Formats: sequence, C-alpha cells, structure tokens
Amino acid sequence: METETLSDVTNAASAMSMWDLVWASDMVTKVVMIGLIAASVWCWAIIIEKFGTLRQVKLKSNKFEERFWSGGSLDRLYDAIGNHPADPMSMMFVSAMKEWKRTNIMKSKTDRGLRGVSLQQRIEKAMMVSMDKELEELDTRMGFLASTGSAAPLVGLFGTVWGIINSFNAIAATQSNSLAAMAPGIAEALFTTAFGLIAAIPAVIAYNKISSDIDRYAKRLDNFMVEFSSILSREIDDSAIKAEMAGE
Repeated sequence: METETLSDVTNAASAMSMWDLVWASDMVTKVVMIGLIAASVWCWAIIIEKFGTLRQVKLKSNKFEERFWSGGSLDRLYDAIGNHPADPMSMMFVSAMKEWKRTNIMKSKTDRGLRGVSLQQRIEKAMMVSMDKELEELDTRMGFLASTGSAAPLVGLFGTVWGIINSFNAIAATQSNSLAAMAPGIAEALFTTAFGLIAAIPAVIAYNKISSDIDRYAKRLDNFMVEFSSILSREIDDSAIKAEMAGE
C-alpha cells in the first residue's frame, strides 16, 4: 500500500509541472499570483531606474563641485549653467544666484541698502525649497517598494490559505486521503507564498539601499547649502562694508 502511494505521488509530480499547477489553480489564486508577478516586475523597473538616476546625479554633482570649488567666478559659473541645471546641487546653486541677482536689481532700482540678514535668509530659503523639491523627486515611487516589501508576503499568504482551503474541500468531496490527491493542491497553494517572497525580498533590500543613498546625498546637499551660504554671507558683509565706506 505504501509502495503504491509513493508511486502515485511520483507519477503525479512528474505529470504536472510547476506551470501546470499554476494554470490549474482557481481564479482567486491566479489573480493573486499574477498581481504578485506584476508587482515584482514593476519593483524591478523602479529599482533599475532609481539606481541609474542616483548614479547619474552623483556623477553630475561631482562635476559641478569640481567647477564650483575651482576658484572661478560664481557669475561665470551661473551663466554657464544658465536655466538648465543638470543635478540637484546645481539647481540649488542656480536658485541661490537668482535670489542674489534679483536682490541686487532691487537694490539698484531703489538705491537703498537691503538688510544682509534678510537677504541671507531669503537665499537659504530658496536653496532649501529647491533641495526639498529635488529630494522629493528622488523619493518618487519609493512608497511602492515599501508597500510591496511589507504587503507582498501577506498577499502570498492569503493565496496560500485560500488554496489550502480549496484543496481540503476537494479532498473532502472526493473522500480521498491519499498523498497523491493532496500534494498538487498544497503545492499549488504554496506557490503564492513563494511569489510573495520573490516580490518582497528584492523590494525590501532595494528600498533600504536606495533610501540610505538618498539620505547620504541629502546630507551632501545640506553641507553644500551651509558652505555656499557662508560664502554668500561673506559677500553680503563685504558689500555692506563697501556701502558704508562709500556713504562716508
């Protein structure tokens, strides 16, 4: 009897491949597996896009920093970048220089001195708004990775529970307690858990890695904002001293 059972299991396993079991499942299980596969594909698309974007952003920021700290004129650098900054750091620089030049134009038109502290605060605010906007752009679609990493195993578990319930209902209907009758249904049910893990594991790993890279880049932008703000602060103080000397 045991020999016959083992033989039946072997024949059943060889007769049905993995995809045969998938296509033999009911509609709910198919929907769960197709949804998990689609989520996994979309996660991989986001992962590839984010890694590529971060790599390009870092390379362009490195080039900008080399030009910024080369000792050249900030006005010439601003004119060279123009209205098409290529990375968040140069975008912050352009925002600060626009505020700086706008203030100088206002000062020349009104022929009155402007408060240095107020000017510096406006420049820092402009850089901060630009930085937040650029970081928000880098964070887009990261929520989908987080949601997939947390929800996919649960969705897969739901499909497994649903499949096992259907499997036991089928066994009860046929009144067969042989392993050959139970194995295909249980294997079919466990596929959804496997698909859930396949979708969740890369999503969690990539989310942690990309979030860490974005946080490090945000600190880099914050350091640049502090350094550039210090440079502009010295420029503001020098302008105020020259204005006082000219007034005397």
